[in-house]
Amino acid sequence: MGVDITLKLPEVIIKHIKELGVDVEAKLIDLILQGLSLDPKEEIEVHLELAEKFLEDGRRSVDEDPIQASEKLYKATEECIKALAMHFGLEDIIKKVRERGRWTVTELEKAVEAESDRIGRWFEDVWTHAWFLHVLGFHEAKLDSEAVKRRLPYIERIVEETKKIVR
Repeated sequence: MGVDITLKLPEVIIKHIKELGVDVEAKLIDLILQGLSLDPKEEIEVHLELAEKFLEDGRRSVDEDPIQASEKLYKATEECIKALAMHFGLEDIIKKVRERGRWTVTELEKAVEAESDRIGRWFEDVWTHAWFLHVLGFHEAKLDSEAVKRRLPYIERIVEETKKIVR
């Protein structure tokens, strides 16, 4: 997979990031992708690699840190949605993302609806499990390891099925 990079940010930036609730990793990846202007196949591969990384990170941390595991598993799902949006050529959604400079829940939801129409209703169900992990597992810190583990097979499925579809 990729190379790990550690970046030390100035305190002022960290303060603003915390105030805004910005996901630094996602923001940096979005900015890098915009700046590189990769071809769609390369961008799909980036999203797949990130999905696999987040899935593995989530699996690894589920027992010790269910809060972080919840977010990593959600991010794996999010990256699959992005990869499939590119693969299926959901240009109206991708155009909005590029104009705004980032994905929002609105674009993710619209992409899930379109993707679910193409590959099956199970896809929306996985998104619901991932959203549950994101909100109750990460933001509200209400899920224990067992609750996160119960949702892990759904996230594993979306990553595996996305790889099959786009490759």
